[in-house]
Amino acid sequence: MNPRTKAHLALLAVALIYSANYIIAKDLMPFYVEPRGFIFLRVIGATLLFFIFGIFSKSSRKIERRDWIRVFLCGFFGVAANQILFFEGLNLTTPINAAVIMTSNPVLVLLMSAILLKEKLRPIKILGVILGGFGAVYLILSTAADDFTLPGISIGNVLIFLNATSFAVYLVIVKPLMSKYDALLVIKWVFASGLVFVIPLGFGSFASIDWSTWTPTIVSAAAFVVVCTTFLAYLFNVFALKTLSSSTVSTYIYLQPLFTTMIALYLAKDALTFEASVSAALVFVGVYLVGRKSKTTKLK
Repeated sequence: MNPRTKAHLALLAVALIYSANYIIAKDLMPFYVEPRGFIFLRVIGATLLFFIFGIFSKSSRKIERRDWIRVFLCGFFGVAANQILFFEGLNLTTPINAAVIMTSNPVLVLLMSAILLKEKLRPIKILGVILGGFGAVYLILSTAADDFTLPGISIGNVLIFLNATSFAVYLVIVKPLMSKYDALLVIKWVFASGLVFVIPLGFGSFASIDWSTWTPTIVSAAAFVVVCTTFLAYLFNVFALKTLSSSTVSTYIYLQPLFTTMIALYLAKDALTFEASVSAALVFVGVYLVGRKSKTTKLK
């Protein structure tokens, strides 16, 4: 299996994990744990896992001094700000609204890649972003349009958009590190840097958790968020970034509302709608166009 295929399979797994996370994380907050306490648990748990697995890494290379500023920026935008904004926003808004707003991420990544990394905006890639975005938004609005205008959630919607922006910055600025270092080396220090910002913001909330209310189901849900949504998803993302562009990686976010809807349909024992089928086709075509490797013409 070639590296590009492995990268795309890793991103499919990330999309599935994040899709389930919308439902699982929402059920935990705020009764069992406040957003910032949840973030503290998530980041410190994933950081420990990254360092434990780092012990078995064969790479002996260390981060160069000139790259530490970028590592800390990745920790801020990709871990601390990204997760705080997401969980605070999800606590105020609905999973459906969050899924709609997060589809702005690929567009933000495409623009920032052009500005910061000087990536060329090919027409076929722009078309893919537009098709995927239309498919994702059409799916959600056609199945639950009324939820998008619920009162009292404006702040949550803004926080989710800022989260999408923060994650877009992270995907762009981490790319040079992934081209230079081992993926596990980068992500463990990115999380360690993010933890520096998260500790003062989340420790107080974490310390106030009433653990006596945590049933085995709640513990399993929290473990899923720490191990799968944080550790595995971030690891798979940086693995994919070694082969694919930031804009291609971000486009897989369009699959999240599709997968979320499929999971919801499965749990509700419902039937697949015509709207969901059309949206699925648009999303997959969009992802294919953005992820397709450009052809180069050889000079004779």
